[in-house]
Parts: sequence; C-alpha cells; structure tokens
Amino acid sequence: MSPTTTSAALRVKLGLAAPALRAATTGLWAGEQDPERLRAVYVGYLYAMHTLVRASVPLMERAASRCAELGAADAVAGPLGRYLEAHAEEERGHDDWLLEDLAAAGADPAEALRRLPHPVVADLAGAQYYWIEHHHPVALLGYIRVLEDNAPAPWLADRLAARSGLPAAAFRTVREHADLDTGHIAALDDLLDALPLSAAQQVAVAVSALCTADGVTRLFSHLASAPGGTP
Repeated sequence: MSPTTTSAALRVKLGLAAPALRAATTGLWAGEQDPERLRAVYVGYLYAMHTLVRASVPLMERAASRCAELGAADAVAGPLGRYLEAHAEEERGHDDWLLEDLAAAGADPAEALRRLPHPVVADLAGAQYYWIEHHHPVALLGYIRVLEDNAPAPWLADRLAARSGLPAAAFRTVREHADLDTGHIAALDDLLDALPLSAAQQVAVAVSALCTADGVTRLFSHLASAPGGTP
C-alpha cells in the first residue's frame, strides 16, 4: 500500500538514505576507548555544527520573506511563511549554545568564526539558498526535516561526557536538541500534511531532504576521518 500522506511518503523516501547516514553517525562516535580521540572528534563536531546551525535562522528568515513576496496568489506561501517565522524564533541563539559548548570543552569559540566552513556545509546551506531564491521556499522543509530527524539520541550527551572526560557543560547543544527536536518533527509532519502541496512541490521537498541526508552523511564521515581538523 502506498503512503497516504505527504509526511509518510517523505519518510519512505528518506528510508533509502537512512542506512548510510546511520553508519556515518555510528562511525563519528566510534573509538570510544580512546578519550583523546573522542575529545578531538567532539570539538571538531562542535565547530562544524556551529557553521551549519548559524545558517539556520537566516535561511528560515529568507524563506519567510520569499513567502511574503509570493503572496496570497500562492496557497502554500501563507501557512509556510508563518511556520518559518515561528520556527526561526524557536531556533534563534542555538549557534551561541555551540560557542558556549566549545568554551566548556576547552576550545577557542572565536575559532568557529575564523575557520573556513567545510565545503559540505556550504553545499548543504547553499543548495537551500538557491532553491529558496530560484525555485520555491517550500524546499527548505526537506532540509529542516532531515536535520531535526537526525538530532542526537537522548543518551548521547551523558555517554560522551563519561567517555571523553569533558565536563557536562560542554554538551548543552546535544542534550537540548535531543529533547527539542522530537516535538519539532511532529509539528513539521503536521504542516507537511496540511499544506496544499502540488506534486512538483512534494518532489522539491523530497529532493531537498535527500540531498541534505547525503550532505550530513558526508560531513559526519569527514569529521570521523579528520578528528578536530579543518576542511
């Protein structure tokens, strides 16, 4: 039986990318018996996540602006814009959490702003800017869906703290997103099922989601292979 809702259909499509993403996530935190390596991997993860997360609110704000430009003639734009404006407020300041985590881990938060973001991060965020500007802002929902559906597991913060020797204060972002993103996914699925998406718009969301899953897989694989390293 084929999926009956937009969100269910998207979950089926993302299932194709799930094994590779799960493997990359597992590989990222492998080698837990080596605390020094785990600390380096975690600090590199924080730097990379800061470069990605600091783009989130600007992306949502630009997509909401595009929705306003499309206006009432576009049946999707109104509810999509309202969702994006509200979600941007929910996500605001989370990049600062990552800077605080870096400081607590003994790393230099200012380095997060000096480093050239990894090309995969530019791919991830840059694709969304392109689709927002030159196709339709609804594509951003695929990006949001993947990032929030692959939030850290609830147990990860405590496990990493115990095995890395880093203080609990260095894991705020991991801990908070494990709690927050479950509710965000439910709200996003409800929106996907309520929006009057055309077949082409459903394709745009799915393509965005699959590209995002591939990008996150590549980013995690890089971080696992170059602990704490730069691009």
